[in-house]
Amino acid sequence: MTEKARTNWAGERFGAWLARPLASFHLIVTIATLLTVLGLVMVLSASSVESYAGGGSAYTLFVQQAMFAALGAVAFYIALRLPLRLVRQWSFPIFFASVVALLLVLIPGIGAVHGGARRWFDIGPLSIQPSEVVKVTLVVWGAHLLATRRGAPLKDILVPVLPAGLLVCLLVILEPNLSTTIALGVVLMALLWFGGLPWKIFAGAMITGMIAAMVLALSAGYRSDRMRAFFNPGDDPQGINYQARQAKYSLADGGIWGRGLGQSRAKWSYLPNSHNDFIFAIIGEELGFLGCMLVLALFAMFAYTGIRIALRSNDPFLRLLTATATTWITAQALINIGYVVGLLPVTGLQLPLVSAGGSSLAITLFMFGLIASAARHEPEAVAALQAGQDGRLSRLLRLPVPDLYIPGKADAPRKAAPAKAKPKPKPKPAARREAQPQPRRRAPQGRGASSLRSTRAWEPTYPMPHPKERGRSR
Repeated sequence: MTEKARTNWAGERFGAWLARPLASFHLIVTIATLLTVLGLVMVLSASSVESYAGGGSAYTLFVQQAMFAALGAVAFYIALRLPLRLVRQWSFPIFFASVVALLLVLIPGIGAVHGGARRWFDIGPLSIQPSEVVKVTLVVWGAHLLATRRGAPLKDILVPVLPAGLLVCLLVILEPNLSTTIALGVVLMALLWFGGLPWKIFAGAMITGMIAAMVLALSAGYRSDRMRAFFNPGDDPQGINYQARQAKYSLADGGIWGRGLGQSRAKWSYLPNSHNDFIFAIIGEELGFLGCMLVLALFAMFAYTGIRIALRSNDPFLRLLTATATTWITAQALINIGYVVGLLPVTGLQLPLVSAGGSSLAITLFMFGLIASAARHEPEAVAALQAGQDGRLSRLLRLPVPDLYIPGKADAPRKAAPAKAKPKPKPKPAARREAQPQPRRRAPQGRGASSLRSTRAWEPTYPMPHPKERGRSR
């Protein structure tokens, strides 16, 4: 078999596998598993030196990350089993609770300060970041609201999604946390775009958002230093440009094949935040160019699968949810990789499922679970599952069989209610008087009179006595 024939055969086999009803579901589960496992391995490698220097154990940060990975796996499974009706019903109360949490974290004594920012709730050994939770709640509530208002006027599309999104961004800015604000801006813009916002207004909103981000980036000292470092990469190599230069050195040191797993030099206190914001540089150093391409391929496959699910779904809520979540996670990954390789200013956005960060890991896995649930609600997938073709993974997880989406089913009770409440028209008095003498006229009609007699146009509408009653016999 020639090389071309072998390539064509492999392409045909992969296309046939993609044509299976549950291919999207299996792809999402596989991508989430591979990225999580890769993240755990790289967090252990990148944080071992810092953890040992800080507490005497090389596994401190890794154990914390593994705990949140286990919590995220449970959240992934719960998201798979949640009925869509329940998700939509509780979308606004949970979003409101997350906004209240953003308010509470700003109060001294309630919110914990780490690194000069008040962003966390410290609960025992765990730290929870409410700004990570609000990403998911905004996606779910916004998708639910816009799905119920599809085809509505422009005002109904913008209100209340746009004011609520701006309020959340303002609360996150007050922490301060510019990176999460950028992610929330991506979520808000994706919701409005997929919700049907006209492209001219969307372009104006995008330009306004970019200008606002530039103003915020230049307003604080550390953020303005990052911008100056990006536009002047040769200035102050031991100061504001130190981290970006060390990341590039790590990527260059890895070459094509990498130095080997665990053999990074930058993690020995040369590259700050090597286990968090700049873990992609450690991947490039230890796994080389091939490892970096593997990460990019996984996120590219995730973007393809998410858009595929959105296009194949019949439910407007699932289309909006999947498309918005896919845009948010893919954009966050591209921004992180972009500033590590020097194409973008350093923002602090984490690499989804790979960087160290417990709240981000658990919440992103929950979002992956919702996307996997949307994949199981594709029409072909629902038909296959209802026919018993659920596969070994679904049987192992004992997932419920989803219901087929019926357009307009949710609006049917709302449309039928006014019809039931509408009073029936009362019969006219003339018709009531006309119906009284009819039993006495049935006998003569049986001798050949037509049953359509009462419908003739020339018949009088007032009651007529029978000829026998007037003294005349036939």
